[in-house]
Amino acid sequence: MNKRQTRSFALISTAIAAVVFLGMTVDSHRQFPTLTNAQQITPQVTRGKDVWHEYNCINCHTLFGEGAYYAPDLTKITQLRGAPYLTAFLKDPSKFYDEQRHRRLMPNLNLSDEEIAALIAFMDWVSKVDNQGWPPRPILVTGTSIPGMDLTVAQQNATGAGNQPPAARPVSDKEDPIALGEALFRTTATPVCSACHSIAPGVNLAGPTLAGLAVRARQVIASPDYKGKAKDVESFIRESIVAPSAYLHPGDMYSASGMSFMPDTFAKSLTPEQVDQLVAYLASFQ
Repeated sequence: MNKRQTRSFALISTAIAAVVFLGMTVDSHRQFPTLTNAQQITPQVTRGKDVWHEYNCINCHTLFGEGAYYAPDLTKITQLRGAPYLTAFLKDPSKFYDEQRHRRLMPNLNLSDEEIAALIAFMDWVSKVDNQGWPPRPILVTGTSIPGMDLTVAQQNATGAGNQPPAARPVSDKEDPIALGEALFRTTATPVCSACHSIAPGVNLAGPTLAGLAVRARQVIASPDYKGKAKDVESFIRESIVAPSAYLHPGDMYSASGMSFMPDTFAKSLTPEQVDQLVAYLASFQ
């Protein structure tokens, strides 16, 4: 190839690359409104974005894989946890974590109710953006990054439980049932739910994962094969705890001869308040 041919090849290749780049740019901008759900950007979503930046959430968390990577990626958080859980967590993270025992974790930002609602609206909009699978390996939000977390000091103080099981008494105005339910889920004071059930999507242990439980519960209740008595998500979860054989999760590893492998003793070993708190916590899994 002589100099003239080399020059022509370089110019033509550059022109083709430029045309392809411009075409892809135009096509991307054409799809942006659909991919980003631009029509769903409400004043509350915009306010939530301002709250996100005002409190420098990105200094710890990531969205679409962009951020500090110190704390979990929150791109799809509202698809994993519902608004009640997120609201309770943002109001007072210390009910879910104890900084002295579990190192520095989520600080209490003292957000107002309006800021919390706006922030959740923003994150819900983010969760519905078609990010086409990015980031490929996000840090999963599982409620805690500390395996086997036991009852925190804050929760012990809140319940006055000491060495007793968490939530062993009715919930007062200052005791959030979701936080107490999470503590009960992980505590060693009762049969440990987390020993058999994962809360990460797609991770099945001795029992099926509880990720997406609320969605699956609605599907099961609507199914003609369901023979239980539950009419809504909360009653389905309660039934699954106290009468686990009322509905058998598909898969030979979870039941045999019409009986669930999950113990049927929780109706006696747990107080009604504890069952209520477990239901409140598990119903937050979207």
